[in-house]
Amino acid sequence: MYLSVVIPAYNEEKRIGKTLLATNEYLTKQSYDYEILVVNDGATDNTAKVVTDLTSQVKNLKLIDNKENHGKGWVVKQGMLEAKGDIRLFTDADNSTSIDQFGNMIPFLNEGYDIVIGSRRVEGSKIAVHQPFYKELLGRLGNLWIRIFAVGGIGDTQAGFKAFTAKAAEIVFNKTTIVMWGFDFEALAIAKKHKLKIKEMPIAWINDAISHVKLSSYIKTLFEALKVRVG
Repeated sequence: MYLSVVIPAYNEEKRIGKTLLATNEYLTKQSYDYEILVVNDGATDNTAKVVTDLTSQVKNLKLIDNKENHGKGWVVKQGMLEAKGDIRLFTDADNSTSIDQFGNMIPFLNEGYDIVIGSRRVEGSKIAVHQPFYKELLGRLGNLWIRIFAVGGIGDTQAGFKAFTAKAAEIVFNKTTIVMWGFDFEALAIAKKHKLKIKEMPIAWINDAISHVKLSSYIKTLFEALKVRVG
């Protein structure tokens, strides 16, 4: 199997259906084989039911249904390690980066990069709908903090659109320990430690006003960056 698309989901009943249908529409037109794995992070709404109801419409859709909430990092790790694809892409349930942008990653993967990450901070990136000013400011300050204390040389560690070869996914996600938002930069720090080749690629990104990231999450993520440095 060429591609696994891993989608972590927590209380996404209002958005996951549209994302899955859009993902399916694109992938059914491609020449490669694929699977779509939705990893339910103990949602308290009808996320799991929405996904299950779509299995007849969305090709190769699978649900990993956790009954308890663990955190985004935990379920991404679970999905990336249970995936079967030669390439394993994780993306967000809100479809802020559309699946067609995976096509721009393929040339870099074919060149021998182990990991290709979508970025909102490199030339060529497009942000169609911005976050509120304070969130963008916090994001920029947080990225600077992360580059200093966790992983340098990467402009945007937190965009939820990252592709790993199967080998890179096994190396990295068998070693991640952060279960919340800081898992992104921990994964990249582990990849750099193992000298895996990383490409940062511009993406088109749309902010969704419905967000599970609270102000307290930003603060916790800063402390997680210190944990990565100490580790």
